[in-house]
Amino acid sequence: MQSDAPDSHTATGVLHALIAYGIWGFAPIYWKETGHFSAHELLAYRVLSAFSIAALLLLVTGLWREVASVLRTPRRVAAIAAASTLIAMNWLVFIYAVQTDRILATSLGYYINPLVNVLLGLVLLGERLSRAQSIAVALAAVGVGMLAWRTGGVPWISLVLAASFGLYGLMRKLAPTPPVVGFGLETLLLAPIALATLAVMDERGAALVPAASAGMKWLVAASGLITAAPLIAFASAANRLPLSTLGMFQYLAPTLAFLLAVTFYGESFTLGHAVSFGCVWAALGLSAWDSFQRMPRAP
Repeated sequence: MQSDAPDSHTATGVLHALIAYGIWGFAPIYWKETGHFSAHELLAYRVLSAFSIAALLLLVTGLWREVASVLRTPRRVAAIAAASTLIAMNWLVFIYAVQTDRILATSLGYYINPLVNVLLGLVLLGERLSRAQSIAVALAAVGVGMLAWRTGGVPWISLVLAASFGLYGLMRKLAPTPPVVGFGLETLLLAPIALATLAVMDERGAALVPAASAGMKWLVAASGLITAAPLIAFASAANRLPLSTLGMFQYLAPTLAFLLAVTFYGESFTLGHAVSFGCVWAALGLSAWDSFQRMPRAP
């Protein structure tokens, strides 16, 4: 009986990782369905809905004391505030990209993200890159540069998504908090801005959700669940799986988004995209191989 426990623990972790990255990968479908509302209005409702779920989770788990403890530490509050700003930027750009038929750009951004993390470690944390990591980062840069050259413009959506999520992870690393506490604090700090945004939009007659059907209002309200569920599943997976195993799942979400963009929504996959994605995929393969080579071997 005892020998089955580790396998069960790992299986649960794998299931939760699939849930987290699966929801993130299929998220464009949800934002397409709500696409007749502006990205700013959707973001505001997403923040408020997510905060209501976070508040409930904090109440159930009794973690409000931890929230109060963080709020008494200015340095941690500053880091959480920075993280909140970065994740809000990430959410807004992602919603906008889906609404404007640029899901491929979001896919490329999240493929680049692991390599951005490596670069941030070098620039901000003083970490050293291996030769393979240096080549991988250079390959990704070539891929982005080729796409910019072929399309005649900087792929800003991909770069903003990759950079904002990478910096968000760095801020969370500098001010580590339990997942539910961090989620609650981020949405708590963003909630007043979300309320102000909706108030201004309502005053200008730009708010569309209040006049929508009941079913559509419920769909918009579900954005909090779409936000909270994968984060909670991810936290559960992270507690059950080795980091190296969990890292392999991070490519599931951009791959699903890529397939949705090309096969379901009919976005154009040009030669420039092929070269760019090819360079990034090669870079990720090289980086994954390097990480595997440097893993400690069992005696």
